[in-house]
Amino acid sequence: MASLLSLTPSTTSPFLHLSSSHFKGNVTSLKANPRKFPAIKLSKLVIVNSAVEPEVLSNQNVRFRLDNLGPQPGSRKKQKRKGRGHAAGQGGSCGFGMRGQKSRSGPGVRRGFEGGQMPLYRRLPKLRGIAGGMRAGVSKYVPVNLKDIADAGFEEGEEVSLESLKSKGLINPSGRERRLPLKILGDGELSVKLNFKARAFSASAKEKLEAVGCSLTVLPGRKKWVKPSVAKNMARADEYFAKKRATTAAESSESSSS
Repeated sequence: MASLLSLTPSTTSPFLHLSSSHFKGNVTSLKANPRKFPAIKLSKLVIVNSAVEPEVLSNQNVRFRLDNLGPQPGSRKKQKRKGRGHAAGQGGSCGFGMRGQKSRSGPGVRRGFEGGQMPLYRRLPKLRGIAGGMRAGVSKYVPVNLKDIADAGFEEGEEVSLESLKSKGLINPSGRERRLPLKILGDGELSVKLNFKARAFSASAKEKLEAVGCSLTVLPGRKKWVKPSVAKNMARADEYFAKKRATTAAESSESSSS
């Protein structure tokens, strides 16, 4: 009992002295002292969602910026994550089955493969011309018939060329045809003498134009580039065949004179 009384602090001393504690302080400072925080007034917050429709943004007088643009609600959907365990909801094989090439990782079966049998793109017959991918069906000239030239109203002595036909509005090549040369075809009749300048003439057109008395000028084509060594060999070959033709012509003339 005496030991307990010795541990009780005296009422006259404001300090607390305990034999089993190292605390030495004023007892009056241990009373409750709640802190007083200053009051915070919250103003009205306006949150702009990235998926808000343009009408709503215009009503709020908010400018379109890169940070508030976004897709329409419901237009984007998360991709299904395959192979992430049973909890993902697709089971152990994720809908790919147990075995086979389509269940393995990698690119899978290529397009058009039908298991080894003849595929559809090889069973169908090939098409001719442009539809089949052949260069033979691609046009090489801009064709114009004689009846179209007669209807264009050319006067006698005028020149008929690619530029004059364009100025008359007779042809209007576009795309790839803008770089193609002119070819005169023989459909129709022509009664006016004109000067024709074209890359090619059909046989019937040439016959009709010469009968009328038109002058025909065949424009040279664009030369294909060849290697200098090939060009040298071609020149030598032309020279050789020219000499051979000259000798054969001389021999034939001598035989006919004798």
